[in-house]
Amino acid sequence: MKERILTLHPEILVKDGKKQFAVLPYKEFLAVQERLADAEDLLKLGKAKRAAGRKRSIPLAEVERKLSSR
Repeated sequence: MKERILTLHPEILVKDGKKQFAVLPYKEFLAVQERLADAEDLLKLGKAKRAAGRKRSIPLAEVERKLSSR
């Protein structure tokens, strides 16, 4: 899987001399949102794998064999 470099072009909004907000072009916002969703999915996957521990899993080929013999 090729790593995608995310380049952002924020416009920083300042109020009373302090940075208050970063405004992104909508396309960049969507890319950030997608990356965050991917990161959350990876965290959930890791949690599920840890929760499963050493529980026995069934290979897909075995499941397919059992289903086709019905």
